Order: sequence, then structure tokens, then C-alpha cells
Amino acid sequence: MTSTNKQKYFFILGSNPTISIAEIFALLKNDGLLSVIDNEVAIFETEKDIDAKRLIKILGGTIKIGLIYAQLSAVNQKALIEKSSELFTPGEGKFKFGISYYGKEKFNSKVIGMELKSSLKRKGVSCRWVISKEKTLSSVVVTQNKLCDKGAEIVYLQNGKNLYIAKTLAVQAFKELSYRDYHRPNRDSQSGMLPPKLAQIMINLSNPNNEAKLLDPFCGSGTVLMEALLRGSQNVFGTDVSTKAVNDCIANLNWLLQKFAIDPNQNFEVKKQDVTELSKIFPNNFFDVIVTEPFLGPQRGNQDVKKIKIELENLYSNAIKEFSKVLRPEGTVVMLWPVLTTNRNKQITNSKSRKTELTYITPQYPDFKIVQALPEILFPRNPELTHRSTLLYGREGQRVWREIIIMKKIKK
Repeated sequence: MTSTNKQKYFFILGSNPTISIAEIFALLKNDGLLSVIDNEVAIFETEKDIDAKRLIKILGGTIKIGLIYAQLSAVNQKALIEKSSELFTPGEGKFKFGISYYGKEKFNSKVIGMELKSSLKRKGVSCRWVISKEKTLSSVVVTQNKLCDKGAEIVYLQNGKNLYIAKTLAVQAFKELSYRDYHRPNRDSQSGMLPPKLAQIMINLSNPNNEAKLLDPFCGSGTVLMEALLRGSQNVFGTDVSTKAVNDCIANLNWLLQKFAIDPNQNFEVKKQDVTELSKIFPNNFFDVIVTEPFLGPQRGNQDVKKIKIELENLYSNAIKEFSKVLRPEGTVVMLWPVLTTNRNKQITNSKSRKTELTYITPQYPDFKIVQALPEILFPRNPELTHRSTLLYGREGQRVWREIIIMKKIKK
């Protein structure tokens, strides 16, 4: 459904904010205008109603989604309490509420919380204020206290001199993500290390429609295929050179069909096949999208980085050559390329002083062009981008980080 008036939604970004913004932009760029407050918050203005609870389930890089109801140009406590009180819709029983503040200005959540509680009590509403030691409530706290369903998390967003007053509609389904990751039948360090959240992000960056044919040619235990099916993809395919990986993947996909509400019309097919011979089992121009994490190189022990770089570039170049055969013209590839460092204790950053510590691979991709995930206007102040202006995913202390590569097949 659509609305005649524009609405503003907020997105609380994950630990890799640049990637979070790119993912949101990929999904919503045709439906409204996205702007970034800081590295924590993005604002999306649209005439459409957003189904936040559905959207949060497929967004890997967003922690919270909510709706902005009011904006104050100056923080007046009386006006703040009055506007905030309008967001409460208590039902039967004790009503719970919590407060989160995102911004760099001084903000006394304790005083505001006490005033809101007093205001509700004067109206005869029995309520309990959910307090956190932090200035923001975590997704765990919001979920455990059912604030999105039987209460309210009031969110204050500082944007310069303006203060937005908002309410959270949905938070990341951390329990479901953990369940799919750790409780699927088959998960091991060789074929199951891709986090479900990163798989979601990669799929969303390719932004396929549900009818698109999607391939993961390094499917491992099936994380990408699982998340694609949950997203609604009707036709997903996987291949792997390992018999064990193929068997693990099929078992995990069958488990997914039993545990989650998957449309029976959704199809999956998994085959044992070397990535350099994809064209032997698939027709030319067959797939619309390829989403994959290839082998990233050895993860343990002292390694010869130069040798690993050459081996991976050869593997990836040969794989991309096959991608060109089975992918339709202007089709999309989203894949991960490793960023190597010789010391696991070094933090990988993009600062100029640290670039010498990193080793990027550069496979051959003559039939493709690398595309940027974001327009420059949406880059945060300290974007986590590589020298190729591609996205970088990882955490401090990792030996191998992931460069998220988005490529389009050149139409000839």
C-alpha cells in the first residue's frame, strides 16, 4: 500500500556501517531518498509504507528499523515529553517502554524517562520503564521486553540542531540468525564459515527479483542458498567440488524447508562440479545472478602470502571466465575476494598509513566491470572502502578480511 504523504524511516546501522548503507540503498533506491546522519543512522524518506518486520528479516546489516513521527528544531523538555507521549498506545496490563538516543550531544535519558513515566501515570496508565546502562537499548533488550509488540522503544535521533522523535518498529532477528547458523545439521570450518548476515548482504547487493536464477558455485554447506530461499528466491542453484560440501548443503536445505515457512514452489538444485567447468552442466546465459564466497586461502599457520595471492588469482580468474559463459549479459556477480595480512594481530583499516600491510588480489575479469555499491554522496565520513572503492568486511584481529566485489557482465 502507498501513502500520499512522505514518511521518514530510520535504520540503525550495524558494525560495518558503509556496508549497511550500501545494502539499504540497493534494496530501496527506487522507492525514495536515502540520507545518512552519521555512522550509526540512516534516514529513508518515501511515499510508500515499509513493512519493517519483513524487511528486517532479510537485511543483514541493519539492527533496527523505525518510523519518525516528529522533529524538534530545539530541545525543549516540555515539547519533547508532549510529542513523545503521543507515541504511546498502551493496551491491557502493564505497559513497557524504553528510550534510546543516537547522537553526539548531551542527552539525559534518565530525566526524560522519569518524566514520560510520570506523564503516563497521570493519565492512569500502568507502565514500566525498561532501563539500560547504555544510551541505546540493544536488540536483545527490545526483543526480551517485547517493546515492538506490547510496548514501545522511543528513539531520539540527533541530526545537527534537529532532534527526530521516533519509535522502533522492528529489530534484527538475532535468535533466528543464530539458530540457522549454529543449529543446522551440518556446519564445519571448511564449508560453513560464511555468516548468514553477510550472505544476506551479498544477496541484497545483487538485488535479484524472486524469479531470477541464482547460482552459488562455491556453495559449501549452503548459507547463500538458505538465505536466498528465505528471501523468496524461486530458483537457486549450488555447485561445489567437494562431495561432502554438496551432501552437507542438501541436508541443510532440506532442514530449512522443514523448519521455516518456505514456499513449496521454490526450487533448489545442488550438484558436484568444479567451478572451472560450470559450462559443462549449465547452458550459456542461464543465470541472472551469481553470489558466492570462494576459497579464501589458508586460515591458519604461517603462510607465504605472495604464493597464496598467485594461487587465488589463478583460481578466481578461471572461475570468472566460467561465470561469463553461464551468466546472462548484464547479469550481476557478487563475490568475496580475500584481503590478506601477514600478522593476525594487525587491524586492517583503510588509512593511508596502513595500506602497505594489506595484500589485495587482482584476478582477471575481461568480460565484467566492477561497479560501486554506493554513490559518493552517501559515503560516511570515514568510509570502509578499499583502494578500488569497494566494500571491506571484517573485524579487528582477523588475518583475512573480505572485499565485497560487485561486477556486471558487459553486454557485447
